[in-house]
This record gives sequence, C-alpha cells and structure tokens, in this order.
Amino acid sequence: MRFGAATTAFLALVSGALVLAPAPALAGLRSGPCVLPRTGVHHSEGLDTWNTAYPRPAGRLDAVLVYLSFPGATPHATPRELSRDYFPATTDFYERASYGRLRLVPHVRAGWVRMPRPASAYAIERDWGDGGRSAYLRDALAAADPGTDFSKYDVVYLVADPDAPGVNSDATKVVNLGTPLHADGTDLRRFVTVFEQHPPDHNVLAHETGHVFDLPDLYRRPADGKGDWDTHVGDWDLMGSQFALSPEFFGWHKWKLGWLDSARVACLPAGGDSRVDLAPLAAPPPRGMRGAPRLAVVRTGPYRALAIEVRTARGNDATTCAEGVLVYEVRTDTASAQGPVKVYDTHPATEGCASRSVQPGLADAPLGVGETYTVPGRDVKITVEGKTPDAEWTVRVRPS
Repeated sequence: MRFGAATTAFLALVSGALVLAPAPALAGLRSGPCVLPRTGVHHSEGLDTWNTAYPRPAGRLDAVLVYLSFPGATPHATPRELSRDYFPATTDFYERASYGRLRLVPHVRAGWVRMPRPASAYAIERDWGDGGRSAYLRDALAAADPGTDFSKYDVVYLVADPDAPGVNSDATKVVNLGTPLHADGTDLRRFVTVFEQHPPDHNVLAHETGHVFDLPDLYRRPADGKGDWDTHVGDWDLMGSQFALSPEFFGWHKWKLGWLDSARVACLPAGGDSRVDLAPLAAPPPRGMRGAPRLAVVRTGPYRALAIEVRTARGNDATTCAEGVLVYEVRTDTASAQGPVKVYDTHPATEGCASRSVQPGLADAPLGVGETYTVPGRDVKITVEGKTPDAEWTVRVRPS
C-alpha cells in the first residue's frame, strides 16, 4: 500500500468481533539515564523492557508465505514466482539493518491455497470491518492448515492473489490478536495480511515485518485520509514510508531491537557541553567494547529524548538524498501513526531530491560539517565540528 499500513491495536476474536485485549507481558529490563520507559500506547518507542508478545529479531527466524486464491479468479503466476517480489530483498534488508544479527528465512508453501469465498465477500479495505477480517483469517487458517505446519514458523505471511477481484492493496497490514487462533498445537497471535499488486510497493514487506518486531508507523495519517502523510520523518526510516530514499531504521530503533548495544550509544547529559565522535549508522559496529558510538541521546523529559546519528550513502541508505548528522525527537508516550518520532529540518529554507523524495523538505535534513542547529524549545545547540580520519563525525552538543 502507498504509505505503509498501520497495524491494528491488540485485538481479540470473540464471536466474530474484534475487541481490545489485555496488555501483554514485558521482559528484558534495560536501564540507564537515556533509556526511556515503555508506555501503554500501541508500539511504544520505550526500550526499558521488551514486549514479549513480539518475537525478538535476533538469530534465525523462519517465515512462511501462504498464497491464497479465490473462487472465480485464476492466478496469473505461481507462488514461487510471486515470492521473488519479496525475497531475498526483505531478508537482505534486515541482514544489513541488524549488522548480521537477524536472518529472516522464507519458506514458500507449495501451491495455491483455495479460499472458500471470493475476495469480494470479505470487503477487503484499509479500515477493514471486524466481520470481514475475522472471517478472512478463520477461512485462511482453515484452508492452509492441512498442508502447513504452523508450529515451525515465527512469522506468517498470508499473501492474496494479486489479480483476484476484490483484493485491495491499501489493506496490507499486520493483524495482532489478543486471543490467538490455534493450529498445530501453536497459538497464532499475529498475521501479515498481504494484498499487494504484482509487482508490489517497494520494501512493503520489510515495512510490515517491522510491525512484527513492535515498531510503530512513523507517517502522519490525515484525519480524512487526504493530504501530506510524510511530515514527521520523510525519507528517514522505513517505518515512515516504504518508498524512502533512506530506509535504514533509526539508531533508536536499532537500539530498541537489540542490534545496537549500550556500548554503541552515547548518553549525553542534558544542559551539559559535550563532544562525541559518531560513526555512520550503517557501518557495522566492531566486536567488543572498542569503536565509536552510532547514536547519541539527550534525554529531554520523562518520555522524550533527542537522538543524533550520522547517515551516509551506504547499506540500506545507498540511495539517500543527503549525508550528514540527523537530529530527531523520540516520544515514548505517543502511539503508532501519531508522531512518536519527528525529524528536525535543519535546512528549512531548502529542499532535496524533489523528483524522488517522499518529503523534499526533509530530504536535506542532516547537518553538514561546520553547520549548527538550535533545537526549537529544547535549549540544545548541535554543531558538526568536523570529520576524523576514521570517517567519524565530531558533534558538539551544548545549551543554546
């Protein structure tokens, strides 16, 4: 879908209706002055604990792609052919983003799984009615179960025939179930429901998989569905737009997901005068305790912090519009799609990559060497003083 689908709130299937479910358990305590607490909002950006309702994105995770066909429609391609729309691109994206710490392994279920009703019978759309969505999940699971051992997989992708009448690409999203469905002795709490056309939106499956790991939508959804969706982060994280020129996950997200440990995060004192050498975010951190940090953080409130990182044209950011020091604010008490992250436009009078960027005003947001930016309302001034021979960027942070 065009702007990346929002995941639903935690839901339970009760008598065919979708209702709110209890909050899941938390685990994996992380502490420190710059560690913001998780709150009760959906996909909170807090990282003091890990939400155990979501799989940890580390090591090998096995994913199954189940391709669904519908009565009255004949698929134009095989599941294996269509799977090339998503893999190995999605696996490669996460391997780069995680510095090799995550290996997402796809398994394509052989053949089409026949649904009992036409796609149009489920009223598939972005804001899907609970009846249609519930029926779709129940029918898909019942049809796929005889030939699929769901106990073997960490992630389930239900992929609809892209050519079937009634399939709406705007409805692609993750469905989270508070009360799970059951198959093969396994509780199934989460499905990635894919309704993309062929070929699909760029990086759409990588975006939706981010929700599987408890990452929020970073775009702004207008109340009427019209207007500018990309005012919060523009191109600067895949969870903002799957069309982003710089889709690498923010350093904050890498910290949250466990791909950056605390040794790679510089916690700077609020109100102090600090200098830090930052290595580019996409550069794999060296093993052990040596090496420059990839992220600097200044806590500005109980649920807010400034984050500072270096973005360069490498790895997942190879197509970036601008290189330099990116500054953004994180809010852990703000829900998915409500603006939990905001990138600061350090060059408000200019734009970048107007023909390619989802938000040209933010495409040139990073600071270059010799530039200074005062964060509005935060009494913080950030100056990029230079680059070291090791390609690290020297950043000074002080009161404004």
